[in-house]
Parts: sequence; structure tokens; C-alpha cells
Amino acid sequence: MPKPKNTKLSVFKGREARLNHVIFQILSLKGPQTIYDIHKQIRTLRALRSTRYEVINRRVKALESSCFIRRLGSRKTRAGFETIIYDLTTKAYLAMLLDCVSLEDLAMRANNDIASELLAIIVQDIWG
Repeated sequence: MPKPKNTKLSVFKGREARLNHVIFQILSLKGPQTIYDIHKQIRTLRALRSTRYEVINRRVKALESSCFIRRLGSRKTRAGFETIIYDLTTKAYLAMLLDCVSLEDLAMRANNDIASELLAIIVQDIWG
């Protein structure tokens, strides 16, 4: 029997994986946030204390362009500027879930109806 592959999603690979995890976790637990609010939350974590605002800004924009984060609206800051509020998309919640569950566990736990739906989605996406 072939050895099962441990597949990782591209959003959780590479040098930006840890920061992506933290951004997803903050937005899922705290709700919609601005980049500045995300930066403040990340700075409270010991391992990421020295992370610069520019790095988090770039990461949030990259996650937005890959449809993991969406713009929810805007609000005025104390200085009078408009700032954008970001929230997670369903794709991000799915990525977080798939990062915790292996494909083998998913296949074993799915009943026939769910397995049929997943198969139809995958086949339609590949050959559709």
C-alpha cells in the first residue's frame, strides 16, 4: 500500500506560513479588523513581537488578492483618515479546517452523500 502524502495548502507553506496562520486566527477569533488592529494583536505574541507593520500590510494584501481575506467596509480613524476593515472569507475557513484534518481522515469520516458532493465539486473543477 502506498504511503499517504501529507498535503499542505500553499497558503500554509513557506516563510509566510506562520504569519498567515496568525492573521487567520486573529480574524477568526476577534472578528473583522483593520491592518493596524491586526498589527497590534500580532505584536502581543512573543515570537512575532518584532514584526513590522509593512510586513503585515503586505501579507494582508497578498491574502486579499488570493481571496482568503475580503474588504468588509471602512471606518474613520482618529486622525480623520478612512481605513479598510478586513474579514475572512469562506475559503479561509476551509483552508484552516483542511490544515487540521488530513485527507485520509476526511475520506474516512465522510458519509456517501458528502463524499459524492466533494467528488462532484473536484471533478467539475478539474474537467469542468
